Amino acid sequence: MRHRNNRHDPRPGGASMGDQEQRLTRFSMSIEQELLGRFDRYIAKQGYRNRSEAVRDLVRDKLLELELERGGDIVGVIAVVYDHHKPRLVERLLELQHGSTVAIVASQHVHLDHRHCLETIIARGPADQVERLQGAIAALKGVGQCLLSRTSCRVMHAEGRHR
Repeated sequence: MRHRNNRHDPRPGGASMGDQEQRLTRFSMSIEQELLGRFDRYIAKQGYRNRSEAVRDLVRDKLLELELERGGDIVGVIAVVYDHHKPRLVERLLELQHGSTVAIVASQHVHLDHRHCLETIIARGPADQVERLQGAIAALKGVGQCLLSRTSCRVMHAEGRHR
Protein backbone atom coordinates (compact mmCIF):
# COMPACT_ATOMS: atom_id res chain seq x y z
CA MET A 1 0.00 0.00 0.00
CA ARG A 2 1.41 3.38 -0.94
CA HIS A 3 1.25 6.36 1.38
CA ARG A 4 1.84 9.94 0.41
CA ASN A 5 3.10 11.93 3.35
CA ASN A 6 5.01 14.81 1.84
CA ARG A 7 5.87 17.00 4.84
CA HIS A 8 6.65 19.98 2.59
CA ASP A 9 3.13 20.11 1.20
CA PRO A 10 0.36 20.96 3.65
CA ARG A 11 -2.32 19.49 1.39
CA PRO A 12 -3.55 15.94 2.13
CA GLY A 13 -1.50 13.39 0.24
CA GLY A 14 1.27 15.83 -0.62
CA ALA A 15 0.02 16.25 -4.20
CA SER A 16 0.97 19.39 -6.08
CA MET A 17 -1.58 21.77 -7.51
CA GLY A 18 -1.83 21.85 -11.26
CA ASP A 19 -2.00 19.21 -13.96
CA GLN A 20 -2.39 16.18 -11.70
CA GLU A 21 -5.36 17.67 -9.89
CA GLN A 22 -7.03 18.59 -13.19
CA ARG A 23 -6.81 14.95 -14.32
CA LEU A 24 -8.72 13.66 -11.30
CA THR A 25 -12.40 12.84 -11.69
CA ARG A 26 -14.79 13.14 -8.78
CA PHE A 27 -17.44 10.53 -8.21
CA SER A 28 -19.68 9.68 -5.30
CA MET A 29 -20.58 6.34 -3.83
CA SER A 30 -22.99 4.88 -1.33
CA ILE A 31 -21.68 2.72 1.48
CA GLU A 32 -23.12 1.20 4.63
CA GLN A 33 -22.33 3.27 7.74
CA GLU A 34 -20.74 0.32 9.56
CA LEU A 35 -18.48 -0.43 6.58
CA LEU A 36 -17.51 3.24 6.30
CA GLY A 37 -16.59 3.28 9.99
CA ARG A 38 -14.35 0.24 9.51
CA PHE A 39 -12.79 1.85 6.43
CA ASP A 40 -12.13 5.11 8.27
CA ARG A 41 -10.42 3.23 11.11
CA TYR A 42 -8.33 1.32 8.56
CA ILE A 43 -7.18 4.43 6.69
CA ALA A 44 -6.40 6.25 9.94
CA LYS A 45 -4.28 3.30 11.08
CA GLN A 46 -2.47 3.26 7.70
CA GLY A 47 -1.73 6.98 7.92
CA TYR A 48 -3.91 8.27 5.10
CA ARG A 49 -5.11 11.84 5.44
CA ASN A 50 -8.14 11.39 3.20
CA ARG A 51 -10.44 8.71 1.82
CA SER A 52 -9.71 9.54 -1.83
CA GLU A 53 -6.07 8.47 -1.76
CA ALA A 54 -6.98 5.32 0.18
CA VAL A 55 -9.67 4.41 -2.37
CA ARG A 56 -7.27 5.11 -5.27
CA ASP A 57 -4.65 2.82 -3.69
CA LEU A 58 -7.18 0.04 -3.09
CA VAL A 59 -8.36 0.26 -6.70
CA ARG A 60 -4.75 0.24 -7.99
CA ASP A 61 -3.88 -2.72 -5.77
CA LYS A 62 -6.91 -4.72 -6.92
CA LEU A 63 -6.21 -3.98 -10.59
CA LEU A 64 -2.56 -4.99 -10.08
CA GLU A 65 -3.71 -8.21 -8.41
CA LEU A 66 -5.94 -9.01 -11.40
CA GLU A 67 -3.11 -8.17 -13.82
CA LEU A 68 -0.73 -10.50 -11.98
CA GLU A 69 -3.30 -13.31 -12.04
CA ARG A 70 -3.34 -13.10 -15.85
CA GLY A 71 0.37 -13.87 -15.99
CA GLY A 72 2.94 -11.90 -17.87
CA ASP A 73 6.13 -10.40 -16.55
CA ILE A 74 6.53 -9.34 -12.96
CA VAL A 75 9.19 -7.97 -10.66
CA GLY A 76 9.44 -10.16 -7.60
CA VAL A 77 11.27 -9.55 -4.36
CA ILE A 78 12.21 -12.87 -2.77
CA ALA A 79 13.08 -12.51 0.92
CA VAL A 80 14.99 -15.54 2.23
CA VAL A 81 15.98 -16.17 5.85
CA TYR A 82 18.42 -19.05 6.16
CA ASP A 83 21.06 -20.71 8.32
CA HIS A 84 24.39 -19.95 6.66
CA HIS A 85 26.07 -22.75 8.65
CA LYS A 86 24.08 -25.33 6.67
CA PRO A 87 26.58 -27.10 4.37
CA ARG A 88 26.44 -25.98 0.72
CA LEU A 89 23.31 -23.85 1.24
CA VAL A 90 24.93 -20.57 0.16
CA GLU A 91 26.40 -22.32 -2.87
CA ARG A 92 22.97 -23.75 -3.81
CA LEU A 93 21.34 -20.34 -3.44
CA LEU A 94 23.87 -18.86 -5.86
CA GLU A 95 23.48 -21.77 -8.30
CA LEU A 96 19.71 -21.27 -8.38
CA GLN A 97 20.11 -17.57 -9.08
CA HIS A 98 22.76 -18.00 -11.77
CA GLY A 99 20.89 -20.87 -13.41
CA SER A 100 17.51 -19.17 -13.33
CA THR A 101 15.58 -18.36 -16.49
CA VAL A 102 14.54 -15.01 -14.98
CA ALA A 103 16.71 -11.92 -14.72
CA ILE A 104 18.21 -11.46 -11.28
CA VAL A 105 18.26 -7.67 -11.12
CA ALA A 106 19.88 -7.35 -7.69
CA SER A 107 20.41 -9.09 -4.39
CA GLN A 108 21.32 -7.93 -0.92
CA HIS A 109 22.75 -9.92 1.98
CA VAL A 110 22.15 -9.02 5.64
CA HIS A 111 23.59 -10.76 8.71
CA LEU A 112 20.75 -11.19 11.22
CA ASP A 113 22.76 -12.96 13.91
CA HIS A 114 25.63 -15.45 14.25
CA ARG A 115 23.76 -18.19 12.33
CA HIS A 116 21.09 -16.51 10.24
CA CYS A 117 21.14 -14.32 7.17
CA LEU A 118 18.51 -12.49 5.18
CA GLU A 119 18.93 -12.43 1.41
CA THR A 120 16.67 -10.28 -0.74
CA ILE A 121 16.64 -11.19 -4.41
CA ILE A 122 14.96 -8.98 -7.01
CA ALA A 123 13.93 -11.07 -10.00
CA ARG A 124 12.22 -9.99 -13.21
CA GLY A 125 10.48 -12.26 -15.68
CA PRO A 126 7.38 -14.35 -16.34
CA ALA A 127 5.34 -14.73 -13.15
CA ASP A 128 5.37 -18.53 -13.21
CA GLN A 129 9.16 -18.63 -13.55
CA VAL A 130 9.75 -16.14 -10.71
CA GLU A 131 7.37 -18.20 -8.56
CA ARG A 132 9.23 -21.36 -9.55
CA LEU A 133 12.53 -19.79 -8.43
CA GLN A 134 10.98 -18.81 -5.11
CA GLY A 135 9.66 -22.35 -4.65
CA ALA A 136 13.04 -23.90 -5.41
CA ILE A 137 14.72 -21.62 -2.88
CA ALA A 138 12.06 -22.33 -0.25
CA ALA A 139 12.63 -26.08 -0.69
CA LEU A 140 16.33 -25.89 0.18
CA LYS A 141 17.31 -27.41 3.53
CA GLY A 142 18.31 -24.66 5.93
CA VAL A 143 15.88 -22.07 4.55
CA GLY A 144 13.63 -20.95 7.38
CA GLN A 145 11.44 -18.54 5.49
CA CYS A 146 11.08 -17.61 1.83
CA LEU A 147 8.51 -15.00 0.86
CA LEU A 148 7.69 -13.54 -2.55
CA SER A 149 6.29 -10.06 -3.05
CA ARG A 150 5.12 -9.43 -6.62
CA THR A 151 4.42 -6.30 -8.60
CA SER A 152 3.90 -5.34 -12.22
CA CYS A 153 6.82 -4.55 -14.51
CA ARG A 154 4.88 -1.66 -15.94
CA VAL A 155 5.64 1.78 -14.55
CA MET A 156 2.73 3.55 -12.90
CA HIS A 157 2.59 7.31 -13.30
CA ALA A 158 1.29 9.65 -10.63
CA GLU A 159 -2.08 9.88 -12.31
CA GLY A 160 -2.48 6.12 -12.04
CA ARG A 161 -1.85 5.10 -15.66
CA HIS A 162 0.63 2.43 -16.66
CA ARG A 163 3.27 2.92 -19.26
